[in-house]
Amino acid sequence: MSSPLPPVTSHFPPNPQFQGFMKPSGLEADAHNLEVIGTIPPSVSGTFYRVMPDPQFPPFIQNDPWFNGDGNISAFRIHPDGRVSFKQRYVRTEKFTREREAQRALLGKYRNKYTDAVEFAIRTTANTNVVHFNGKLLALKEDAPPYALDPDTLETIGLYDFDGQLPSLTFTAHPKFDPKTGEMLCFGYEAKGDGTPDVCYYRISAEGKLLETVWLVAPVVAMIHDFAVTENWVVFPIIPQVCDLDRLKAGGEHWQWSPETPFYIGVLPRRGGSAADVKWFRHPNSFPGHVANAYEDPSTGNLVVDLGLSASNVFFWWPDAQGNAPRPETIHSQLTRFTINPKSEDLEVTPDMVTALETTNSEFYRIDDRFAFQQHRHVFFDAMDPALGTDFGAIAPKLGGGYPLYNSLAHFDAQTGKTEVYFPGRTHMVQEPVFIPKKGSEVEGDGYLLALVNNYDTMGSELHLLDTTEGKFGECLAKVVLPVRLRHGLHGNWVDANNVKETK
Repeated sequence: MSSPLPPVTSHFPPNPQFQGFMKPSGLEADAHNLEVIGTIPPSVSGTFYRVMPDPQFPPFIQNDPWFNGDGNISAFRIHPDGRVSFKQRYVRTEKFTREREAQRALLGKYRNKYTDAVEFAIRTTANTNVVHFNGKLLALKEDAPPYALDPDTLETIGLYDFDGQLPSLTFTAHPKFDPKTGEMLCFGYEAKGDGTPDVCYYRISAEGKLLETVWLVAPVVAMIHDFAVTENWVVFPIIPQVCDLDRLKAGGEHWQWSPETPFYIGVLPRRGGSAADVKWFRHPNSFPGHVANAYEDPSTGNLVVDLGLSASNVFFWWPDAQGNAPRPETIHSQLTRFTINPKSEDLEVTPDMVTALETTNSEFYRIDDRFAFQQHRHVFFDAMDPALGTDFGAIAPKLGGGYPLYNSLAHFDAQTGKTEVYFPGRTHMVQEPVFIPKKGSEVEGDGYLLALVNNYDTMGSELHLLDTTEGKFGECLAKVVLPVRLRHGLHGNWVDANNVKETK
């Protein structure tokens, strides 16, 4: 179960994922009254939480993936008077605390317990997403239960199993929240342990009570990073990155791209379903990315699912069995619409069921969450358009590696087909945005977009706030300059000030 301990090293490997802007920071800090260039509207009051993988010790696996680092939570609190404060703390997982005691890395390969130096009860790094639920922050990674944190102090409360109700060994990094009821919809894949085909779907009330559990068996043991929800259905897109237990036991990678495996799409009733009700639709081999939203067409009852889709393996650091992987610069993901009849007996996804909504190379889609599970008009996302004028020659030595790069933020209007673009500068790249609705407005998409931006000229991080009003999106409303460089993060969320109590 454990591997011999290699010699202690005090420096990170020379691999790109640990260099340049991707150099781990190891930072826990508090900063107040950050520099704000421009004006933050008084109605923008709350906290932007995000998480980044940030290893506290150099790994003993030299080519460790960049997102195998410890979960480090950032909280950017925006006060009604326009002041901005910053707090950052590591999630005190079992891995983090035991490695801190040992003063060295103990975890082996990404999601392969057979390569660890010691045996962990809960192996997670809690580094993929952070959500606010029932008064707590939940730090998430899809290989384990969440860790709970205090939303104000970021102090780790501990492993969170919903008071003993959690039915699965794993928990999604992308739970969905019903904006009408506050219900949280969840699932776990490899839900009975590494290499198992079991998927566990469950619903939890806004008060934290388990409402329903459905166990499924997937057609292949593979990654299900995100999923979609409508009023009456849930949809599971399976990425053809497959797991093999024998490969794990031999010290191999958890994931391997399988060009022979279809892109499966599981469809299950949202309420009252069973394993007998799930249908696994089949689309030709491709890589489904993050979900923007899903809803039901009222005229047909069909499911409309908008997500990113790439013809090639986006996770190029996990190649196929022959070692084949696309060059990062050739990967192109675009916002794609699937239209599926959930009652169809024909499970083949045909070309007429798939539409490219927006052809820009894009990912990390967000909507106005007040309209989740309903027909949406507005989608916000990261985009890469080399024609915008990024100075790749100047920033290339500073980029680091292991992350899909995006040089702009975009707003797609599904009603008009129009896309607006915000370009932050020739030496900048963007991270995942969050949408903030304008107080008092019930109009979908009427609000602000907030995103962390990498400045490779200063080697520092910035927050950029945009007004989503048509015609204003291309200009920065306010820029918050951070005194530190924050590594690429994965996901985050905005929490209104009314939902987080601040200690004085």
